[in-house]
Amino acid sequence: MYVSEWENGKRTISDRYAEILRRLLGATDAELRGGGNAAAVPMTDGYDELLSRIDSASSVSESMVATLNDQTELLRTMDRQMGASGLVDQMTGHLARLEDALNFAVLPSARRPVALALVGASTLAAWQAIDSGAIERAWRHYELAKRAARDAESPTHLAHAMAEQAYVLCEAGRPALGVELVRDAHRILGTSGSARLRAWLYAAEAELCAHVSELEDDCRRALDAAMATIPPGSEERDPDVASLFLNTAHLSRWQGNVLALLGDGDAVTSLYDALKVVDPTFVRAKAGLHTDLAQAHLARAEYDDANTHLKQARLLASRTGSVRQRRRVDLLSERL
Repeated sequence: MYVSEWENGKRTISDRYAEILRRLLGATDAELRGGGNAAAVPMTDGYDELLSRIDSASSVSESMVATLNDQTELLRTMDRQMGASGLVDQMTGHLARLEDALNFAVLPSARRPVALALVGASTLAAWQAIDSGAIERAWRHYELAKRAARDAESPTHLAHAMAEQAYVLCEAGRPALGVELVRDAHRILGTSGSARLRAWLYAAEAELCAHVSELEDDCRRALDAAMATIPPGSEERDPDVASLFLNTAHLSRWQGNVLALLGDGDAVTSLYDALKVVDPTFVRAKAGLHTDLAQAHLARAEYDDANTHLKQARLLASRTGSVRQRRRVDLLSERL
């Protein structure tokens, strides 16, 4: 009688019976009590449900993957214009759908496109988490991205996810370890990947080296390598890694950021050049650029100029809800 009432949701499973059923059925407590409904109890062998999930995953067509990638692109656009704070629920649901599709896809031909879509979505979610100050969540998303990249057998996407994950280490106070992770990413990439991605890896290495006092020479060498590797022209998007935007103008801003971290007076010129050409839709990036300019002016003891840019940076950081940028602004404000 109890079993019937459990199945029909008329009676909840008590702790006493739950302990007995867990041992008898080999079920977890969550499976037993799922949704307050004993229908979650695996009274059958579960093969029908499994095969249904597998069939659903195998039916994910190229057009469906394209739709999922379009959703990621929409979330990416919303993120760079409005910030990550309002997108947490949407990103969580989007990742869950992609991960579920990958978990039940069987053959490599079905898994690879879904895995690549999951890499793009999870690295975006991870960067949003960094911006929101949710460091552990960011780390977990990057681990998911790396697993998906390995599943897709893509050293390009694996290297990019590893190098972005290095920023989590830097934010957590371990920039030297982050440098090693970026260098490992470069070794994994090898001779594959685009020149744009290789330039991005060099620039990321330079930025992380700038946070380690004894690596200033390495920082400048990596920065020079990035400038020598970036393809000419205004094209900014990488052909393989959808989340990677980098051209000479972007790299000029990045160079200014790195030089500002080193306290180099030449940073100001690079940063003002970048400010003239920054895409107005990259609101968070513009906030970072004003923060970089404030840091560069502080290094030259130009406090009025630094204060002007800090005010603009604070305004833009608040507009996008960027915890990361607001933290930078607050730390620099203490030096005025």
